[in-house]
Amino acid sequence: MNSSAKKTKGQTKKPAAAITLKTIQQAAKRIRNSIYVSPFMRSETFSQLTENSLFLKLENLQMTGSFKERGALNRILLLTPDERRRGVIAASAGNHAQAVAYHATKRGIASQIVMPLTTPLVKVSATRCHGAEVILCGANYDEACQEALRRCAEQSLTFIHPFDDEAVISGQGTLGIEMLEQVPDLHAVVIPIGGGGLIAGVACAVKEINPKIKVIGVQTSKLPSMKAAVEQNAIVTLPAEKTIADGIAVRSAGVLTLPLVRKYVDEIVTVDEEEIANAILLLLEKEKTLTEGAGAVAAAAVLNRKTALAGKKVGVLISAGNIDVTLLARIIERGLVKDGRLVRLRIHLPDHPGALVRLSTVIAEHKVNIVETSFNRSYYGVVLGDTAIDITMETRGPEHIAELKAALEAAGYSHERVQ
Repeated sequence: MNSSAKKTKGQTKKPAAAITLKTIQQAAKRIRNSIYVSPFMRSETFSQLTENSLFLKLENLQMTGSFKERGALNRILLLTPDERRRGVIAASAGNHAQAVAYHATKRGIASQIVMPLTTPLVKVSATRCHGAEVILCGANYDEACQEALRRCAEQSLTFIHPFDDEAVISGQGTLGIEMLEQVPDLHAVVIPIGGGGLIAGVACAVKEINPKIKVIGVQTSKLPSMKAAVEQNAIVTLPAEKTIADGIAVRSAGVLTLPLVRKYVDEIVTVDEEEIANAILLLLEKEKTLTEGAGAVAAAAVLNRKTALAGKKVGVLISAGNIDVTLLARIIERGLVKDGRLVRLRIHLPDHPGALVRLSTVIAEHKVNIVETSFNRSYYGVVLGDTAIDITMETRGPEHIAELKAALEAAGYSHERVQ
């Protein structure tokens, strides 16, 4: 555990939440007509890569792009007439915000959503489009939540917590029931963890239906708050960290969710930023499935063999797909570089007419496509009368790059790879 993490004394002594298979079944019946039954399809590619029979549960296809609709809707449908009249408020970095906004607006309920200042524009815009009043406040979720609670008390609104709420947890748990209805003979399920509302509900449902099914939780290594809480047997508040899995960037586990996770979850593993980014790229390229960082962590865990599963039928939750397009572009480019399908070389050549044509001919002869060029005559140790040119090129992979570099050397061009 990080040395600067803090234990929150006394919070775990709160009685366990009244969440059972029955409350989850009731939630499933309650939300049935308003929630999309997302596909739970076998991935041949991922099955071969992991030596398991892998099924992907595509919650990124929900109306607002994530599983959050289930818990938010269940909570909204349980509001009293007076609570509906006064309106609701939530704090969220995006997915819970959109879920609350969408389902509240559909039922004529006013909603306010407090979002951190760092929230991706795509999520802010989507939340507004779903009819909520968006308030940007705070550097992170915790600060946004404080503002939401202040407004809640000041305006007598109903606060809808993103994970530490019995109705929300039961709503998220409907995923567990749905997964087993679609693929009854699963050996394991792999579920993302932020504050724990999702895995608490799903694990309760799955284990109560079939105790033999293994439940594995996945967190980003940047903020493993639930893992730390389980290990310390107390809620731990970790320092804020930036991560591409912003949807599960929660600094501390929930008071209600921690006891459920300790009771039902078999194992918690972590994945790093590169593993998450690679999973996003593989899902996009191989499965034609767009997911955000938080939505890809479960896939990242199985692809990188973070568990001991082998030869098993495994359900992997793709929990959300609301990714910022600029971040996606960076992930794609980095992935292409890592795979050797995009390379940048700095090549020294004489600074006179025709030099670039001759260099281009060598490159073209090896079927390499030039994407971008940049000249420099003053830096990188360039001697007078020469120039250095950075060339970004599309290649077929590492072997193709090696072939190109050998050809450049044979033609007398000194070069170096730019990382």
